[in-house]
Amino acid sequence: MKREIAAALSILLASSVAFAQGNYPEKPVRILVGFTPGVAPDVAARLVAEKLSEALAKPVIVENVTGAGGNIGAARVAQAAPDGYTLGMVGNGSLIFSPSMYDKLDFDPVKSFAPISQIFVAANLLVVPADSPAKTLPELVALARSQPGKLTYAHAGAGTSQHLAAELFKSMAKLDIQPIAYRGTTVLLPDLLAGRVSMSFGNVVNVLPLVRDGKLRAFAVTSIKRSGIAPDLPTMAESGYPGFEAVPWFGLMAPAGTPQAIIDRLHREAAKIMQMPDVRKKLSDIGADAIGGTPAELAALIEREIPQWAKVIKGAGIRASE
Repeated sequence: MKREIAAALSILLASSVAFAQGNYPEKPVRILVGFTPGVAPDVAARLVAEKLSEALAKPVIVENVTGAGGNIGAARVAQAAPDGYTLGMVGNGSLIFSPSMYDKLDFDPVKSFAPISQIFVAANLLVVPADSPAKTLPELVALARSQPGKLTYAHAGAGTSQHLAAELFKSMAKLDIQPIAYRGTTVLLPDLLAGRVSMSFGNVVNVLPLVRDGKLRAFAVTSIKRSGIAPDLPTMAESGYPGFEAVPWFGLMAPAGTPQAIIDRLHREAAKIMQMPDVRKKLSDIGADAIGGTPAELAALIEREIPQWAKVIKGAGIRASE
């Protein structure tokens, strides 16, 4: 009798869970962003939220939870109830770079999340001052090799994609160039423009206007494909560094344990949203290329990139406290 009651309760519970998932969502959904309003992940989250609200017929609200380079927001997502009502726009800074830079994190990049879809990839540009003697990328490499330890690169903070792009460049080109850290891309630009630093990997949105005005010279983009906002510039891979990719990217994530039916629903909607012309145009305007990949593709990307970047980060001795 007890077995029959237990079996009946199990069936009832499974039916109620399935029913709840089938009626998802029944209340507003939150998308947490670990950065301030107006930056690329926030813009992307608000675009997704607007379209997702229409698709789900429920409000989708963006909340900014800033701090620790996006890690506080990522932790909040990881620790939320796995019911589909708290999602996160989480980037490779938290998922890929932070595990090798911090002694302790409040989340596991693989075990704490259920990937939904990679939303966008942005690009950095390798740039030098307009009066640099290096007119091409090979000339820049030759110049650096002729003066080991003399050339410098400016970066926007320890562990940013701009910093790691330069370290990957150093490793692949076998260069001895010295880092100079700044608190963000806009802060380093005056020294770069004045030639007080030799080069920088800058966010495409920040540096491309200066390239077009003739104030900086650009050699290549750090994305694996050419950037939609600067299609005339070759990639680093095309320029003689096969496999070179050092970009900021963000994905829509849910807490681990979120029911698969909800993940599937959210992925279907996210993939549709990323194909909408107005969404793609707005992302392109901020230097981002829309993706909309599958949960499996995003999970594979995370597992593949963690050890790749761990080698670069540990080899360069980069710590979050820098």
